[in-house]
Amino acid sequence: MPETADPTQRIAIVGGGAFGTAVANILANNGFIAELWMREAEQVRTILSERENRRYLPGHKLHDLVTASDDLGSVVGHSSLVILTVPSRSFRAVCRDLKNHIEPGKGLVSATKGIEGSSFLLMSQVLREECPACPVGVISGPNIAEEIAAGKFAGTVVASENPDLRSEMQKLFAGRRFRAYSSEDMYGVELAGALKNIYAIACGMASALNVGQNAIAMLITRSLAEMGRLAVTLGANPYTFLGLAGVGDLMVTCTSPLSRNFRFGHALGEGKRPDQAMEQLGKLVEGVYTLEAVEEKRIKSNIYMPIVAALHKIIFAKEQIAVAVSELMGSDQRADVEFAVPKGRS
Repeated sequence: MPETADPTQRIAIVGGGAFGTAVANILANNGFIAELWMREAEQVRTILSERENRRYLPGHKLHDLVTASDDLGSVVGHSSLVILTVPSRSFRAVCRDLKNHIEPGKGLVSATKGIEGSSFLLMSQVLREECPACPVGVISGPNIAEEIAAGKFAGTVVASENPDLRSEMQKLFAGRRFRAYSSEDMYGVELAGALKNIYAIACGMASALNVGQNAIAMLITRSLAEMGRLAVTLGANPYTFLGLAGVGDLMVTCTSPLSRNFRFGHALGEGKRPDQAMEQLGKLVEGVYTLEAVEEKRIKSNIYMPIVAALHKIIFAKEQIAVAVSELMGSDQRADVEFAVPKGRS
């Protein structure tokens, strides 16, 4: 337990999925009371009685300091900080409920990796719109819930423009098996976490097609180049993408069978339709919804993102994978590391 731990300090985790549950255990292991908010009273009862989230994170016992409730006002009202882990598609609706219970000045932290399709806003931006009187932060990194719940070593990035909130987040998350690095580039950290889900689908597909490790390495690094181009267009720092929230998260999500986005892509590579692959997983695949938003932004802003374009054709236009791959391999061959090329050279 960290020396700064306070066993009476309550942290609210809004969302009881796999990652929300893993976050609760991290905080509890660090000596803080972690209270999960879930919509369904039956799920709350099951968690409290069985001490396990059998729906989303089976096989991992919950720490004694983890509790749960379906009363959002109670969970938020008793907390010193609120962490949101709900899917991006329901994020704004939950924020609108949340602002009825939140007092000004309380820290709000997004752990959701996604983009709001209708506005192309990241979750921290949605938080700022709905709860403007509260400081906002994000956490993002190579954080597969099952591994964290199993107590394996991992790290994340805590980012905020508010130095006090960054310090508070590091105090809460840093432990013996979990590192918490800090960043002021909240937008870049969050954007990296959202974008990598798209490329995990592409890598899952490539893995199923047995294209070889050389091709996978090329796909991951060209994915990073695309992420950087979009980052620059949107005003984020492309060098943030070279850290844990960028390269780190991209690598694990693009190679791990524990990643639902990778598994979704793998199912597509095996010949399943997108709806069949989604049904097989039985879970929300954030990368699919992020892909829709990014493709629209790519077209409007004229950003060179051939992997995004090809993947969108496969999933939404039902183009044959072989055709899309052929088009992708015939796309422009640009500089390897674009942001390292001196001005005036190509």
